[in-house]
Amino acid sequence: MNKRKKAQDLDLIFDALANEHRREIIYSLSLQPLSISQLAAMQDLSLPAIHKHIKMLEIAGIIKRKKSGRVNFLTLDRASLRGLQDWLLQYHAYWDSGTETLENYARTIRYQNRMKKKEKK
Repeated sequence: MNKRKKAQDLDLIFDALANEHRREIIYSLSLQPLSISQLAAMQDLSLPAIHKHIKMLEIAGIIKRKKSGRVNFLTLDRASLRGLQDWLLQYHAYWDSGTETLENYARTIRYQNRMKKKEKK
């Protein structure tokens, strides 16, 4: 997958996660598959409102729909969130370091310069 596609996927995921109802839907679906009407009742939302949230989550690739008779069940696509996890992990070293971000940046630059010097030798 190219960088542009990954960036577009991340944009969709962040857009989907920007709403509290959608985050709650993701949490609920992480526990078990649910029907749309079950989700609407749990969220205390009308069916048209829950459908808008579901559509955004489907566009982002976070959930999948499976039809059983007349009932649509939704499941969480955990694999879709791996790109988000990878993106967040690249900043993990900075968050856990306990030092200021500028210090980390300077340390990273010094390290990269040392690596370039070693490559030249």
